[in-house]
Amino acid sequence: MSKWVYQAGIPFNAIDNDCFLQMVEAIGRFGPSFKPPSQWQLREPLLKEKFETTKEALKKQEQSWKVDGCSIMTDAWTDRKMRSIMNLCVNSKEGTTFLSSKDSSVEAHTGENIFKYVLSAIEEVGPENVVQVVTDNASNNMAVAKMLKAKMPSIFWSLCATHTINLMLEGIGKLPKFRNTLEEAKSFTIFIYAHHTTFALMRTFTRKRDIMRPGVTRNKDKLRATFTSTDWEKCKWSKSVKGKAAYNTILSTSFWNGVKYCLRVFSPLVWVLRLVDGDQKPSMGFVYGELKKAEEEIQTRLKNAESRLDSPLHLTAYVLNPYYFFNGPTSKIYNNEVSYGFCTFAEILYPDDLEKQNFFVNIEFGKYLGKKGHFGRPLVMKGCEKNDEFYNPVTWWTNYGSETPNLQTIAKMILSLTTSSSGCKRNWSTFEGIHTKKRNRLDMNRLNNLVYVQFNSRLMDKRKIMTDNKVDILLANDASNAQGWIVDDGDDEIEPSSGLDDGDMRDLENDFQSDNEAVEENVEFESDDDIVFQLDEYVVEDEALEAQS
Repeated sequence: MSKWVYQAGIPFNAIDNDCFLQMVEAIGRFGPSFKPPSQWQLREPLLKEKFETTKEALKKQEQSWKVDGCSIMTDAWTDRKMRSIMNLCVNSKEGTTFLSSKDSSVEAHTGENIFKYVLSAIEEVGPENVVQVVTDNASNNMAVAKMLKAKMPSIFWSLCATHTINLMLEGIGKLPKFRNTLEEAKSFTIFIYAHHTTFALMRTFTRKRDIMRPGVTRNKDKLRATFTSTDWEKCKWSKSVKGKAAYNTILSTSFWNGVKYCLRVFSPLVWVLRLVDGDQKPSMGFVYGELKKAEEEIQTRLKNAESRLDSPLHLTAYVLNPYYFFNGPTSKIYNNEVSYGFCTFAEILYPDDLEKQNFFVNIEFGKYLGKKGHFGRPLVMKGCEKNDEFYNPVTWWTNYGSETPNLQTIAKMILSLTTSSSGCKRNWSTFEGIHTKKRNRLDMNRLNNLVYVQFNSRLMDKRKIMTDNKVDILLANDASNAQGWIVDDGDDEIEPSSGLDDGDMRDLENDFQSDNEAVEENVEFESDDDIVFQLDEYVVEDEALEAQS
């Protein structure tokens, strides 16, 4: 059975019990005479049929591109076999859609090559539907931005907010105030995970909580209890150099003081990172405002945390988000920086048309800015009072922006945009699992069709879970292993992802020694939302204790 499941393109260990039982029941209805599809059927007509079915299911997303506008997201990646892969995705209010991938190993990642690939996507989607292109801030992508501005000046180029905030966190972590604490924490974590006995011992005391998650701050006393127990004294690793270093770290008061200090600075940025990397609601209208809040929270400690997410598009989205505009002094929200950015946005939106710029900025936006007419009603202001699960700035503009139709249309369009290219990154393992060494011999169209079906199917499943459960989930980098039915001779083995980066894995591989002991399964992880809440709660409690003392 498992062999047939693998040949059918489904990793046996990835099937949940319900799906597996449904599949077995369906097969059982055919009786002993059932014959599975041949490889040719799976590789040709069934794949084509599934591709067309997936494409049809994405019609709703494609329609939203025309109504609400969309973002082209692109990213490049080098896999473990040193193949260079580029991805293109489209994001709109209805979610992310995978467009195409290509193996660019034989091409240089020059700005010109990237621009040609991005331009082909813009032409496929329709230039009139594309509001922005989102990439990271690598130098070759900066060159793409210049070419895009020259070719299509009305399309914005935006930095990936996730990448930018990650760089901010990385830069802060390199400062002397934080570097030593983070290095000690990293060394301690690698030591714990490098040996079966230390890993099992830690999980015994932390009640199966995993310390590779930010919630480790809640395990401070439990980790200390681990290293002061008789079990640790009996452990052979307690006498090693790294074992003694781990013992000193976990019992060090200065280390835990450093952890608290790190949390105070990092937690506001982690909150923004969760916002921009999630898909529950478009983040364009919130990223600048939330970064401003984060900057205010940490400015007493770090005055040089520069966001670089203050393009005219970001600033316009900020001022057109009524949650910020109606809940603070107008002079503070619409300051010189925001005013300049908004006017620049209008000039880009309506190039060489002063009359349209004037009507957009001075007439329609003037009503919004002055809270005139419909915008001055208490009910309208009440509708954006709280940024909770019921608030959506696009819905607000739909309900209350009819007196300024042009401004309403533009506001709905940009407030529906994403600020991150994470959707492209989440396709990496899908492509790696399919585009193996043996499959390089195959037709590129078939490879792209298979990636298109797998990745978009996973995105649609994700959106269904979010809709049904009303939760925001990140699409894990857990795509299935390559399907053996796509070629005649099986496939290369794909190594599972560990969650550690390559440097950490090398450290683990150098340190790891099997103790021939079984480690329990079913690790209980904390949700990302719980983690962010715990970070904030931990900082608040710590500050309250300091105030009392």
